[in-house]
Amino acid sequence: MQSMTGFGRAEVEIDGRTLSVEIKSVNHRYLDINPRMPRLLSFLEDAARKTIKARLARGRIDVFFNYQISRDDTKKVEINIPVMMAYLEAAKTIQEKTGIENDITKAKMLTLPETVKVQDAIEDEEALTRLLNTTLNQALDMLIDARTKEGESLKEDIVARVQMLKELTAKIESKEDTVVAEYREKLQARLSELIDASELEESRFNAEVAFFADKCNITEEVVRLKTHFASFESDLKKNCPLGRQFDFLVQEINREFNTIGSKSSDIEITGCVLTAKAELEKIREQIQNIE
Repeated sequence: MQSMTGFGRAEVEIDGRTLSVEIKSVNHRYLDINPRMPRLLSFLEDAARKTIKARLARGRIDVFFNYQISRDDTKKVEINIPVMMAYLEAAKTIQEKTGIENDITKAKMLTLPETVKVQDAIEDEEALTRLLNTTLNQALDMLIDARTKEGESLKEDIVARVQMLKELTAKIESKEDTVVAEYREKLQARLSELIDASELEESRFNAEVAFFADKCNITEEVVRLKTHFASFESDLKKNCPLGRQFDFLVQEINREFNTIGSKSSDIEITGCVLTAKAELEKIREQIQNIE
């Protein structure tokens, strides 16, 4: 299980080319990748996105690329021969018509406007692709390791809170039969104060108790809660993205506790429900950071 928060960094140098990659990951409902790279590497953006998507499922992923090159073949010089020939013809004409010596040398020629153009040499795209794959995956290794470590901490906390929910559910379940018995006693005592005990119709009295028992029956809710807890514990052992699954389970568990709270008027059950909902809210906060 992984958290969605983490940081990874890597720097790799191959054949005079150095690439550093920094990745920062925070919570997000979906996978939101935001690469920031030099224009020289822009053709690799799609490849970078595919690499990240293959290894991460959720989170806002900010990726920073920094590229440096120390090779000797990084610049390309282009000679503008037509312009040079024009300069030479002009110098020859000047000499013929004025007698001024033509002293243009190669060194002087190279300093004349528009005779030379210096530009960046075309990069080896295959070499850059290999460099990016290596560096990005190393940074992702570090990020995933950080996310996994935080995920383990979240897992321990969630396991403890689910165990508490199970104990509260068991306490609620143990009170269910007691609640009906207590209601029977209270109803009988109350009716005895109002009318003569001999006038009580046992069938009507039992029907009222049965109606109450049916109204406050929480067996189905307890069974569903146990099923959800079992799913939680089973999923916690899986090594895959679980955030959305846990979010769904928390909603279902919350629904069952709400139903129990609305059915029961017992103060102890109500207290257990309130405590359970408080613990459930803490679990909800934790799973917002799970991939």
